[in-house]
Amino acid sequence: MKTLHAIILGGIGGAIISVALYSQFVSPEMDMSAATPNEPEPLYWVAPMDPNFRRDQPGKSPMGMDLVPVFADSAKEDGPGVVQISPNVVNNLGVRTAKVKQAVLHVPIKTVGYVQYNENNLVHVHPRVEGWIEKLYIKAAGEQVNKGEPLYALYSPELVNAQEEYLLAKKRNNQELTTAAESRLLALQMPVDSLRQLKTSQKVQQTIVFNAPQSGVIDNLAIREGFFVKPGTTLMSIGALDDVWVKAEVFERQAAQVKVGQMVTMTLGFVPGKTWQGQVDYVYPTLDAQTRTLTVRLRFGNADKLLKPNMFAQVIIHTDSQEQTLLVPKEAVIRTGTQNRLVLVMGEGQYKSVEVNLGQVTSEFAQILGGVEVGDQVVISAQFLLDSESSIHSDFMRMDPTKQEHDHD
Repeated sequence: MKTLHAIILGGIGGAIISVALYSQFVSPEMDMSAATPNEPEPLYWVAPMDPNFRRDQPGKSPMGMDLVPVFADSAKEDGPGVVQISPNVVNNLGVRTAKVKQAVLHVPIKTVGYVQYNENNLVHVHPRVEGWIEKLYIKAAGEQVNKGEPLYALYSPELVNAQEEYLLAKKRNNQELTTAAESRLLALQMPVDSLRQLKTSQKVQQTIVFNAPQSGVIDNLAIREGFFVKPGTTLMSIGALDDVWVKAEVFERQAAQVKVGQMVTMTLGFVPGKTWQGQVDYVYPTLDAQTRTLTVRLRFGNADKLLKPNMFAQVIIHTDSQEQTLLVPKEAVIRTGTQNRLVLVMGEGQYKSVEVNLGQVTSEFAQILGGVEVGDQVVISAQFLLDSESSIHSDFMRMDPTKQEHDHD
């Protein structure tokens, strides 16, 4: 019995001592923690890469990332649309920024084109009398000819009669008729050499040889020996290749950027590694109704004769403007279909999405016509999450992963 009493008294004493120690060491700490709460309650948890994925408690996103807590912000004076993000979240999201700068926008237009004859150097051969092709010195299109070389020999009764009239006037020593007959022969396009031979030999030439009016390449050869031809018939064309045209197409949205005189570079698969320098020679006034493209005529020198008609070319039109404009990295622009936005860095971990007026866009930069100023900092990565939070909430948001770590503990 005494042993039982001793055990009971010992248990009671141990309990009293435990309560005293707990009150001495544990309770003050808990009371202090409860009395000085300094951690706000999260509104919800959101996926770092998908702001539409929300949960009421910590967890994992569909991509396996820890959900980020979002807190109600108490600083309302900075205006709606601003989000507050801690440095830890900035690092986790890989937020990168860049400054809005003022510079000349380089807007090269890449397109394709086809080499053609320079039509200013393209001569079409037409007879001025009817007759028969007795001999054709050119056998096929594409042949190279030099100025003065024979092209074809023509028998024309009209030319025969005109020669006889000249000889008759000459025989009668009628200077007025002789001059008129000579003028008629020249009007009928009788070559000067043939006319000189007529004066010397005093004999009618049944066939007249017509020579090349310029050096170049034969194109559009439309006759063969024995053909009957009439005035106005195009017998052939001769194109000089000292310089060439390239016809290229640009999209309707690019048409306003192309000006006469702009520099152009061109490459061809025919000669890998070689680049030709040219310029915009003419911008056509109308668009193609089917393709909605504008034709641009480019001109290139061709002293080495490497450029040949109908070659396929890769073309870059350098439409550099001399005026400076506001530029941001292209990846900074958020396009929604109805508007364009940038995420501004407000400082001290604050970000805000703003609407901007977007101009031309190149492979590297986007032109900003309004909405930001020179020197503003804009977000160029992870901006879609920030933009979503800024758009959904009109007040500040805080995201702090350290709170999430505490909740996991």
